Amino acid sequence: MSTNVLPDRATAPASRRPAAPGLRGMLWLTTRQNRAVLWTLAALLVLVAADLLWIHLASRHTIGVLRRTGCYSPSTWSGTRCWTLLSPIDRPTYWFVEILQPAVTAVPLLIGVFVGAPLLAQEYERGTIRLIRAQSVSPVRWLAARLAVPGIAVLVFSGALASLMTWVWWTDIVHGPVAFDPPFQFFTYPALGVAPIAWSLFALALGVLVGRLVRRTLPAMFLTGALVAGAHGLMSLVRPYFHPIVETVVPTDAGHSFIGQPTNAWLVERGSVLADGSRISDDTCQSSPCDGATAVWLRYHPADHLVPIQLVEAGILLALTAVALLVVFRRIRA
Repeated sequence: MSTNVLPDRATAPASRRPAAPGLRGMLWLTTRQNRAVLWTLAALLVLVAADLLWIHLASRHTIGVLRRTGCYSPSTWSGTRCWTLLSPIDRPTYWFVEILQPAVTAVPLLIGVFVGAPLLAQEYERGTIRLIRAQSVSPVRWLAARLAVPGIAVLVFSGALASLMTWVWWTDIVHGPVAFDPPFQFFTYPALGVAPIAWSLFALALGVLVGRLVRRTLPAMFLTGALVAGAHGLMSLVRPYFHPIVETVVPTDAGHSFIGQPTNAWLVERGSVLADGSRISDDTCQSSPCDGATAVWLRYHPADHLVPIQLVEAGILLALTAVALLVVFRRIRA
């Protein structure tokens, strides 16, 4: 006579035991919830990397042809032959400066609007935030798992994007034969160095905070976009003061002033020096008072100030990111 005996819990096969609830399970669930975000970021990174690789290879090929044919020097471009050999570099340069740089500049705003803002706002709007009370993990651990996957994804995505953009800009654009793309220009600066990383993390955290406070998805998305754009505008106003500005006086030649800052420098302010030594800014200088100018005074940031300025800006943004996350974690129980 056979009997069916239920196995003791301790002796049950490990494969049949229920998974212990905890942060690992929450991370698995969060990964599944963010599959669309992960695949989108991965696809965008592949597309941008392919574009940048094409720009690099096309630029290197054209530069190699110019060097081999003696057409690399601008003095030779007046000839039809050299100009024809030079023309293929216009397309990759245009694509990098006019298309990719504005697109990368907009990436942090898009991350804040479409990734950060809905992350908690949807939970409150649908009422699913109440389910965390019934889970075995605390609200703080639940939020940590909820933020970990998109946070790491944004960090990896923005870091790879910034590295590729900086590499192509340094190798093929700013040191190329024809492109003029100073690092402090409107769309150039936020697409290089650590700027995309710091702005992306800040926008993500700001979107999460706004979603937690507003608790409605669409209003949170619109408000996040406005706040990120406003932060960009405010940062551009204070950015010149993140590093000491270089001041210099350039003598005029036959009464005609000229801009004498180094190549790729950021001209912050410019004016004229009159015969009595007084200085007049270009904003207030009229044609008649400046006719007797003997020199031009300049205040500018040279190109090598890019890194220290970006580090200061990144420090500010990361501090604001930490504050936003701290507020979210402190209010998650409410």
